[in-house]
Amino acid sequence: MSAADVPVPDGAATAAATKRVKAVATPRMTWVTLALMTTSSVASLRSSPTMAVYGLACVFLYVVPAIVFLLPTALVSAELASGWEGGVYNWVAQGLSKPLGFLAVWCQFAMTIFYYPSLLAYVASTIAYVVDPSLASNGLYTAIVIMVLYWTGVWVSSRGTGAVAGLASWGLIIGTLIPGALLVVLGFVFLGQGNASAAPMTASHLLPAWTGLASLVLIVNNFLSYSGMEMNAVHVSSLKNPGKEFPRSMFLAVGMVLLIFILPALAISWVVPADQLSLTAGVMQAFDAFFQYFHIGWLTPLIAVGLVAASLGGMLTWLAGPSKGLLMISRQEGYLPPSLQKLNKHGIQQNILVAQGVVTTAIALMYALIPNVSSVYWIFSVITTQVYLIVYLLMFAAAMRLRKLQPNHPRGYRAPALGVLCVVGLLASAAAMVIGFVPSSQFGGGSIWAYIGIVGGGLLLLGVIVPFGFLKASKPEWRDPAVAAAVEEEAA
Repeated sequence: MSAADVPVPDGAATAAATKRVKAVATPRMTWVTLALMTTSSVASLRSSPTMAVYGLACVFLYVVPAIVFLLPTALVSAELASGWEGGVYNWVAQGLSKPLGFLAVWCQFAMTIFYYPSLLAYVASTIAYVVDPSLASNGLYTAIVIMVLYWTGVWVSSRGTGAVAGLASWGLIIGTLIPGALLVVLGFVFLGQGNASAAPMTASHLLPAWTGLASLVLIVNNFLSYSGMEMNAVHVSSLKNPGKEFPRSMFLAVGMVLLIFILPALAISWVVPADQLSLTAGVMQAFDAFFQYFHIGWLTPLIAVGLVAASLGGMLTWLAGPSKGLLMISRQEGYLPPSLQKLNKHGIQQNILVAQGVVTTAIALMYALIPNVSSVYWIFSVITTQVYLIVYLLMFAAAMRLRKLQPNHPRGYRAPALGVLCVVGLLASAAAMVIGFVPSSQFGGGSIWAYIGIVGGGLLLLGVIVPFGFLKASKPEWRDPAVAAAVEEEAA
């Protein structure tokens, strides 16, 4: 029997086995509800300034990755989730191998190391517009905010509080839908009153100007913007008719996500010239410009509070998720040393969070050392995307192999033309990874080789050296006997 034929429960299954809890029924969900859940987990305003730089061409830069990445990811992960419980670890472990399954779940965790600094840099710039807008481009201020907020998040998460759930659930409304709708409405009124758009809105600008690969580099950031579809795929079994309702749900979600991404990005481009746009503070720059024009500047602090609350809620959710998955897999298979597997009195993997925090703090200091905050933000966003793309490369490869190795395995949903979807997803992910090494045309002043070295070094260190170092160092005695026994019992 090959390794691919052996059931390999992931962290969620391990936790369930440990508690000896079995589900007796699967609650039903409408396809519209699933579409809304998917939209809330994927869409945000944080990446809008990145695409607003391209003006009308942002439509193209959002739609293309939606077709070649978002849809394949959604449909392929739906088949995997409906046939194999758990998540990406179990899919890759069964389709490829356990070590590659660990690499996938590690990359899900590791990408957050660069995700937190870039997310909190956005928070810092948003707060700056309430205190002093000039601070938005101050690297030292940004670094301090990142460190203070991250360690506060660790402190809150380590106490196992349930309050973060409420903050995260309201994030879509107070931090995305309301500000996004307001931004778009103000933009249309602004143009309707005869004001000229800061970015050309003619048909000739639908495609980005071609100046070599660098002119398309910002499209890479959209792959990370669309990530997360595989997490919602676990709900496919809750639909009454998955074969028909899941594709319908995904197409609706894609439409809503595109609207939330495209319209605010266009609104920003109408009022803030590209050469003045900050990738971290662009949303607040646009709001500030609109509020000043309409003489409603008193709204600036309210919008800032909403954006900050939504971002912090998202950070707390990410703090609790990937690190817990890594913990459970490591206790099951012995991938991490016992010191990193310890739980505090609240049952939280505090040592993993602290170790991650040390690295996050070191990265945050780069904001203080590199003059251009936007450049640092972009570099970290690219590294985050590069590391996470490894997960998708493994997922698409595992899906094709599972269809070949286990064609008769029960699946609640079978993706149409799975081979084509996987090939498209693989090629798109690989292309995005290659393009990520090309400096954006917006950052032509820096050293190309320094940029490649930082991005490549980050990818090599986090995506290859560290995980395979843990695999090589892993020992059977690092496994938690109770967890391992529970998993074996559950698998039997």
